[in-house]
Amino acid sequence: MAQQDRAIRTRRAILEAAASVFDDLGYDRATIAEVLQRAGTTKGALYFHFASKEQLALAVLEEQFVDITLEPQKIKLQEFVDAGQILAHRLRDDPIQRGAVRLAVEQGSSHLDRRRSMVSWVSWREFAEGLLAEARGRGELLETVVVRETAELFVGAFAGLQMMSQAFSNRADLSHRLAVFFEHALPCIAVPSVLVRLDLDSERGARLEAALRRGPVADVAAR
Repeated sequence: MAQQDRAIRTRRAILEAAASVFDDLGYDRATIAEVLQRAGTTKGALYFHFASKEQLALAVLEEQFVDITLEPQKIKLQEFVDAGQILAHRLRDDPIQRGAVRLAVEQGSSHLDRRRSMVSWVSWREFAEGLLAEARGRGELLETVVVRETAELFVGAFAGLQMMSQAFSNRADLSHRLAVFFEHALPCIAVPSVLVRLDLDSERGARLEAALRRGPVADVAAR
């Protein structure tokens, strides 16, 4: 059991180190040697878990998408906002999230299977689409809203926002940029009675993430 736990910790350390290297350097410039240095492990340990740099990259992408656990809200559209703000908060310092996003949006590499690297964006689109479909079922969306197209719009906009935030502030202002985007975009999809009750505070993601780490807590009600 102790050996198994050690193997799990070693694999996680390698994944986080690889994600950090991919985030800093991109896929093509990243090297196994740099991953080993940051992970503080041996080449044998790395190749025990991952056969190649591409396998490392794909593992980071697969690890990145885990359904965000959301506190149930009276308004489903609030959960949609919350999911975005939690991800924005994690992108400040979570190496897996940061590395996976760099790999997903990076189009210059000819050495990484783009079809497989797009899995994370498809997963996020499906996640957003599911929340929006539930919001529609509750009567929270305007009749003109096309759920699939709206989900793709928001995921694509998030990708662009995080790239701009990365360039200007190393993603420190991403939560604020996302809040501004929500303020401009949500009036186009939400019915007025729901829109006025949404909490779009840019610090909401940090509060929710802290609550998730503490474990089960009372619902953070939408204001």
